[in-house]
Amino acid sequence: MANTNTMVYFLVLLQISLSIVLTQSAPESSLVTQLPGFNGTLPSKHYAGYVTVDQNHGRNLFYYFVASEGNPSKDPVVLWLNGGPGCSSFDGFVYEHGPFNFEKPKTKGTLPKLHLNPYSWSKVSNIIYLDSPAGVGYSYSKNKSDYKTGDLRTSIDSHTFLLEWFKLYPEFLANPLFLAGESFAGIYIPTLAQQIVQGFKAGAKPKLNFKGYLIGNGVTDDIIDGNAIVPFAHGMGLISDQIFEETKSQCNGKYYGNHNLTCLKMVLKVDKVLGGLNEYDILEPCYHGSEKEVNTTSDNRLPLSFRKLGETDKPMPVRKRMFGRAWPLGQPVKSGNVPTWPQLSAGGSVPCTKSVVSKWELCTDNIKYKHNEGSMIPFHKKLTSKGYRALIFSGDHDLCVPYTGTQAWTSSMGYKIVDEWRPWLVDDQIAGFTQGYDKNLTFLTIKGAGHTVPEYKPKESLYFYKRFLDGLSV
Repeated sequence: MANTNTMVYFLVLLQISLSIVLTQSAPESSLVTQLPGFNGTLPSKHYAGYVTVDQNHGRNLFYYFVASEGNPSKDPVVLWLNGGPGCSSFDGFVYEHGPFNFEKPKTKGTLPKLHLNPYSWSKVSNIIYLDSPAGVGYSYSKNKSDYKTGDLRTSIDSHTFLLEWFKLYPEFLANPLFLAGESFAGIYIPTLAQQIVQGFKAGAKPKLNFKGYLIGNGVTDDIIDGNAIVPFAHGMGLISDQIFEETKSQCNGKYYGNHNLTCLKMVLKVDKVLGGLNEYDILEPCYHGSEKEVNTTSDNRLPLSFRKLGETDKPMPVRKRMFGRAWPLGQPVKSGNVPTWPQLSAGGSVPCTKSVVSKWELCTDNIKYKHNEGSMIPFHKKLTSKGYRALIFSGDHDLCVPYTGTQAWTSSMGYKIVDEWRPWLVDDQIAGFTQGYDKNLTFLTIKGAGHTVPEYKPKESLYFYKRFLDGLSV
């Protein structure tokens, strides 16, 4: 997520048991043959392991690779990154577009059941879920000084990871390569893409077949993103005309980093009004630490359309997963306390009991990350001007990184509009709106989605994802 100081980890501590702890192992020894909670044959081949990106420091990045359920030898390879900084990409695997949906356990102390996800992005692509930087998720370093990092080091490590990963999996080298992610990955992806392009000039081997990237609700430019929140709140009916106009007047339309005392007071007033909202989706309840289930019977008088707001196909309530505890409900998961997930059995062997990482958190504050590369707009200009395709998409009910800011910066690129603002459809229903620009840049909104778009709108997300990979407009 873009703001780790304000979010509560929606996955509590997990202990991972891997029989694939050796780095640089051959792919077959990294094959995942079973997952707890899932009965049946995996829909495609899964691999997991570590790639060493710094031998001297013992810095190792963890990946989980899901081969395509379609044609893995031809389908694109997509590297997925969650944000934070400090959040594991298992977020995307578990809650967004991984091969499984997770059914909440009915009994405390038991594991969730896994069901096949009909809208998994692995239906149409190979996908690598990468924990980055070191210190996040299952990735680690033997030199703890590496946990103090920033944009440049992270992008270099991720580039090194890709080069080394394709040495382990050379059969995928000819496949088109795309980068994808959300939230603070709006920083990770353009900086990584630049490293890839610079690697071409430097003769880095193997040569990656890089084609483009897609970013959802991505952090991009502090000023534009910061200034977008107040207009978004007004447009969504969250603050009154009077509060908006007074704030706009006192701040002269500049809300971010404005040190005028009167402006600061108005911004604080807006913040107070919005304080009870779920910033990741203004339609969803905001959980403040209570473990009580939401009352599902008191809304029976509401029209069905109101009761359906924010609903997804996922079996677990959307934001309860983020702001409350996940599984097992009601107690933290500790080593030796209850069964844990994930436990990965590789090569048919029994999972080892010694963990590579002492504890696992969805999002950690153990790393000290410095965003030191500034605005990403110059990165996007350089990349798109070289012909790399970019899809910039936004869930339109996200208050954390509002679509208003993303729409503003994509427009500020100054590219000619080649596909004027219009709705896009799924099942003959408007799924959002899009605007296409010259140089293969597209801005897309997803109607009714929050910060983590595939979590809210899995069917619509798979649709635009496949269209983008295929080089088609929505």
